[in-house]
Amino acid sequence: MGQLKYKGYTGSVEFSDEDNCLFGKVQGLHGTLISYEGTTIDEIRADFESAIDEYLASCESRGVAPAKPYSGKLVLRMPSELHGRVAAAAMAAGTTINDFINMALSNEMEHNAVIG
Repeated sequence: MGQLKYKGYTGSVEFSDEDNCLFGKVQGLHGTLISYEGTTIDEIRADFESAIDEYLASCESRGVAPAKPYSGKLVLRMPSELHGRVAAAAMAAGTTINDFINMALSNEMEHNAVIG
């Protein structure tokens, strides 16, 4: 699966063998579906960007705030033993558990050159 990015939004790119087309939807929106399609990369990119522009214009004309991709809030479940280890490590580093986990994830993303 590929990805498209535009104005802070990220969209998926998938292929339908049955319909012989590319299609996708904007990722990370809760309760809002923005989809697009095309037969070439240029077509799907143009439809993706047009869908985002139309969505933002619609929100503006209705006077509502557009949904933001990924709220920045994440409920994380972990074993209590790990939670204790993370709390101790955060305290030793002089930071909060939240900041410690953010730093650890950022380091992991950079180290492994993961998407983003």
